[in-house]
Amino acid sequence: MDDLCKLTARQAVSLLKEKKVSPLELIDAASGRIAETDGAINAISTLCLERARKHARALMTSPSPDPSPAYLYGLPIAVKDLTDVGGVRTTYGSILFANHVPKHSNYVVETLERNGAIVIGKSNTPEFGAGATTFNEVFGRTYNPWDTQMTPGGSSGGSAAALAAGQVWLATGTDLGGSIRIPSSYCSIVGLRPSPGRVAYGPDELPFDTLRVHGPMARTVGDVALMLDAQVGQHPDDPLSFPAPNIPFISSVDYPARPRRIAFSPNLGGLAPVEAEVREICTKGALSFGDMGTVVEEACPDLHDAEEIFQILRAAFMATYRGPLLESHRNSLKPELVWNIEKGLELTPSQIGRAERARGELYHRTVSFFHDFDLLLSPAVVAPPFDARLRYLKEVEGVTFDTYVGWLVLAFAITLTACPAISVPCGFTAKGLPVGLQIVGPPRGETKVLSAAALLEEHEKLSNCVPIDPRVRPGPFHCN
Repeated sequence: MDDLCKLTARQAVSLLKEKKVSPLELIDAASGRIAETDGAINAISTLCLERARKHARALMTSPSPDPSPAYLYGLPIAVKDLTDVGGVRTTYGSILFANHVPKHSNYVVETLERNGAIVIGKSNTPEFGAGATTFNEVFGRTYNPWDTQMTPGGSSGGSAAALAAGQVWLATGTDLGGSIRIPSSYCSIVGLRPSPGRVAYGPDELPFDTLRVHGPMARTVGDVALMLDAQVGQHPDDPLSFPAPNIPFISSVDYPARPRRIAFSPNLGGLAPVEAEVREICTKGALSFGDMGTVVEEACPDLHDAEEIFQILRAAFMATYRGPLLESHRNSLKPELVWNIEKGLELTPSQIGRAERARGELYHRTVSFFHDFDLLLSPAVVAPPFDARLRYLKEVEGVTFDTYVGWLVLAFAITLTACPAISVPCGFTAKGLPVGLQIVGPPRGETKVLSAAALLEEHEKLSNCVPIDPRVRPGPFHCN
């Protein structure tokens, strides 16, 4: 069973396709691994094994007559607890929805299941996905397999921790201000924030929102590309969605194209302090592209007003999306969420209008930047994983953050650009804690991002570091 859990998703799908292993065997392997490891990390909030086995038997009895190239042949996955799975308890990390069981699945789940995925359980998330550490009043706190005293990040922290511990081969994530990229960095896995519209989702109260996206999380770049191919495509009820590309994304991993010229910025032009060890590790990772013959320069698009823009637009989003809950259930919401909703309700139309115009200007500056550079690289997070008991990071390198999302700036600045971005394992601190490098591509440039990520993964040789048994006595770590 452990040998099955150590397979990459692509290896597991290959065995499923050749019928050398069955979906039921993989479900048993995953459930066994969850039983073995989840007591230490609390990554999977709800299991749905009977639903999974019923789905597996149906796939085995009536296999798809015309499977797509992205078909997963019964591979078990985890779905973030912000995302509805029909008939499965889905709480959004809130005590208000502690017993909520939706009748229908989100479009992204329907797409994955149509492409042969089997949902084995829900992964833990902070309350309504607010914040980049994973804890809530329903299921408690999730811990990092690399050091079970540390946070796995968030808000897709349960998905990241489950992947790192070998509980599943693929997991879904959502990303507004870095919620895929940050936990991917913290758990030494790979997570992609796709372009808005690349992955259809819904039904949703705000179907025209471009800050949130759904995306793939996995242990290798190839597995992320595989999952992305199984997620993408146009949905008639998602107004922003667009068709899947003619050439699958997995091709960009199998036949990666070396970027000609890339930019690296250790702090995205001075947006935030970055811990010295993180800066050193990411600089080394970025410069490794020079070993491959790519020109690497220190440069960055002008993102000087990204934090002000994001704080306003996020607050407006929170007020729109969760404002009604503040009116009826204020005492049941965590204080950070109350603050964020109230901040949004206090905004004037003039402030929101200025932020929208400024975001447009920022986008055009970024597009111009990519006329000269193929990619932009930076650290994914300003600091390595920290104590899981902290609600958020308040200070780095002597600089204090004013809000609970201030320390996420390297991720949320890129959110504003609508550009695809991936976090790829880049190295470890002296204490053995993971560090991820963020690779950003031009608009709808997932192919370039995945191609570069595959080249870095091959160069750094870190993809074999996971899965890892949860470490309760951490120390320096080196991959075999």
